[in-house]
Amino acid sequence: MFVMALPGLAPLVKQELGLLPGVTVADTGSDGRSDLVLIDATEKAREALYRLRTVEDVFVEIGRTSRAAGDEARWIADRIWRPTRVRRALNVWQQARPAAGPLSFRVIARVLQERSFVRTELRRRLAETIAATRAGWRIGDPAQLEVWISEYRSGHLIAGLRLTDFRMRQHGGRRTERHGALRPAVAAAMVDLAGPPSGLLLDPCCGSGTILSEARTAGWSVEGVDIDADAVRSAQRNVPGAPVAVGDARSLDLRDDSVAACVANLPFGGQHAVAGSSEEWLRAVLAEMARVTRPGGQVVLLHPAIPARCVPRGLVLRDHFELRLLGARTRILVYRLPPNGRAIVAGPRQATEPGF
Repeated sequence: MFVMALPGLAPLVKQELGLLPGVTVADTGSDGRSDLVLIDATEKAREALYRLRTVEDVFVEIGRTSRAAGDEARWIADRIWRPTRVRRALNVWQQARPAAGPLSFRVIARVLQERSFVRTELRRRLAETIAATRAGWRIGDPAQLEVWISEYRSGHLIAGLRLTDFRMRQHGGRRTERHGALRPAVAAAMVDLAGPPSGLLLDPCCGSGTILSEARTAGWSVEGVDIDADAVRSAQRNVPGAPVAVGDARSLDLRDDSVAACVANLPFGGQHAVAGSSEEWLRAVLAEMARVTRPGGQVVLLHPAIPARCVPRGLVLRDHFELRLLGARTRILVYRLPPNGRAIVAGPRQATEPGF
């Protein structure tokens, strides 16, 4: 089997998979658009895969091959689509996605280089191979059955039947959608990085409430703030009953050391601008988050690059993860408050992390 995640999330997906009995990570890679994590899973463990929060799709494998065995699209298609393996995979697919009668299918192909053939040729060749061996199946879009083939590592391809649909990616969906809303899998990863639930988690730039929803699902008490009244109304609909209010992240109406963690998708780029200097805004927001977070707590942020001069001294960067969202590069940044004291806002420190 294998799972797909947003580019950059594979290390966090591996951690989540490592907590599941009966699941072993065999390999990882990327097809250029998604991270792939190849796994061995017992039949009993399969059901748990559908509940993973950092994963976007789950597949049952039908085969692997390499370009070294013959680098033509038709040869690859023939090596991937073998009847015995396909029958076993279809049994698993039928358990997850019951269907009766002739099936409609489509092929999705991703390759890392197109010197030998283009991905559309691989897609066509695999579709022809499937149609030749499965009488009555018809090509469709959308289709009941999706066959994916990805070059997950240079020269190495894997194919599988998609067991999940859009509902896994959306984690049940939001009542209200807003342009630029955070992908649920990224929000779930950020919440995981805040540590085990231990009290109140604050999102001071909560938008439509995706982080709040994931945090509440994980077992946190949650509270949200946003300067945009429309965003607050969306969050209130998407996370019913959660305390969400209009407010300024630079001046939070909260006591010192009153929250266990802060998790936020900070505005950047052209989608959500801030008034005035972005560095001054970042400095003020990080100072407030450091103030309200209790000693030893985590501050987890999504932002391409926060200058070290904007970070209060004592707020220690303990980890970061490179992501690509909607074609843009960004980072999950994990800061920790000192366990015996408070971050010092005055006198920003010099940059010590490469690239920040």
